[in-house]
Amino acid sequence: MKTPRSPVVQLHEIHKVYDLGEAQFEALRGISLEILEGEMVALMGPSGSGKTTLMQIIGILDQPSSGRYVLRGQDVTELSENERAEVRNQEIGFVFQAFHLLPRMSVLENVEVPMTYAGFSAAQQRERALGVLSRVGLSGKERNLPSQLSGGQKQRVAIARALAMRPALLLADEPTGNLDSKTSTEIMGLFQELNDEGTTVIIVTHEPDIAEYTERIVRIRDGRLESDQPNPNRKRVTGEVYR
Repeated sequence: MKTPRSPVVQLHEIHKVYDLGEAQFEALRGISLEILEGEMVALMGPSGSGKTTLMQIIGILDQPSSGRYVLRGQDVTELSENERAEVRNQEIGFVFQAFHLLPRMSVLENVEVPMTYAGFSAAQQRERALGVLSRVGLSGKERNLPSQLSGGQKQRVAIARALAMRPALLLADEPTGNLDSKTSTEIMGLFQELNDEGTTVIIVTHEPDIAEYTERIVRIRDGRLESDQPNPNRKRVTGEVYR
């Protein structure tokens, strides 16, 4: 018998309203959603659907207007900004379409950045950064600058940086948006490997072919949950193609 998986993300009737002066815009209209430990989930929706707003709330980058958000058993809805920043740094790893690497820092230094803010010693930073870079197939690239890397390599640096704090949740926003199809497949293969090792992954994407690599597809439309279904025909990337 499998051990029941505990929820990592629990959203209860999440609403988000933006005040536009003379009018208000309701971006999210009562979203309730649960994501379990070790799941790999695609969050999909057309432009204006609310998926970006939902991603920002899950990533503790924004607050809901009403509703509750529980992350690994902790209600983060009412935390102060400093408390939210601390939880965000410790529990969530971010991967973005544009990589967000610091151009004048080496690959190794880019990966060390979040650990610097968390108060790790220099020795701890170096050990952990070298470990995650090896994990994503970038041993030997530690001294390179981002400008010396391909798009796929830059994204792997971003993934390594996200993994450095050993987050409970890896949140990837259009992670293949700037990559060609072959490199996109390699990156999705890496996400699948990390997920197989126990990392909970949410992929925010508008691309159906990318969503097909996940085990569950959640669709948002007009600020509401349109569908939430398992993906029985999940595509798998075989072999360590990203190395």
